[in-house]
Amino acid sequence: MNLNEPSYENLEYIIEELAKQLQVLNASILKPEDYDLDHYHDIKDIYDMLNAQGQVSVAEINAIIAELKKYRKQ
Repeated sequence: MNLNEPSYENLEYIIEELAKQLQVLNASILKPEDYDLDHYHDIKDIYDMLNAQGQVSVAEINAIIAELKKYRKQ
């Protein structure tokens, strides 16, 4: 799987992994079908940053979730 290529399969994988890493309890916050490929690279940047950083604070988790909300379909 090449995550550098925008595809719905890759987007779904990234969103699901973000939900796990951010320990999102309410799965409806991060449903892959709520996002489209227009923001794929923005979402992947968040995914890459989170993987590079490792652990994040509660404040950072809230900020990341707020950022992801900006990329949801209207």
